[in-house]
Amino acid sequence: MTSSFAKILGVATLSAFLAGCAGTQSDYDSYPGSASGDQRINGRAATRADIKEQGTLFGSDGLNIFGGEDSKKGTGSGIGVNSFLWRATLDTLSFMPLNSADPFGGVIITDWYTPGETPNERFKLTAYILDTALRSDAIKVSVFRQVNVGPNQWQDAVVEPGTVTSMEDAILTRARQLRIDSATAE
Repeated sequence: MTSSFAKILGVATLSAFLAGCAGTQSDYDSYPGSASGDQRINGRAATRADIKEQGTLFGSDGLNIFGGEDSKKGTGSGIGVNSFLWRATLDTLSFMPLNSADPFGGVIITDWYTPGETPNERFKLTAYILDTALRSDAIKVSVFRQVNVGPNQWQDAVVEPGTVTSMEDAILTRARQLRIDSATAE
């Protein structure tokens, strides 16, 4: 009986809190700089539509992650990085299990991967896409390697010097290929 009362009380409290957070239209007009005040945009009095457009998080086109006019240029308004580099990085690292991917921040993190030919070592990669331009300095890869020193015991090991460079080169080659393919498709 007590747990059902606690649930009802919790729902009622949450409902009251949410109702208290809801504003009315007159509340909006009473804030300084609201449309009913003397706010001006480009030398003219601002309308409610101007305020609404100015206050949107993603602009008039909304959130555009997977396409649209900008994706043909490779800039993509939905993600904060170069779309060719993003897709090329995902393609290049597709043999490894994916741990997380942040298209807005441009970070791809894989989980540990053990190659079949060397079961006593494993790798993990983190790729950072640093720019919206397709340039060689817009991609940075970090490679982590561990070797097995006992049952379920792994120790950090040195990564071959050319591994990072070869991964970055493979991603850039794939990104250029994607850009060429998109230009010929138009």
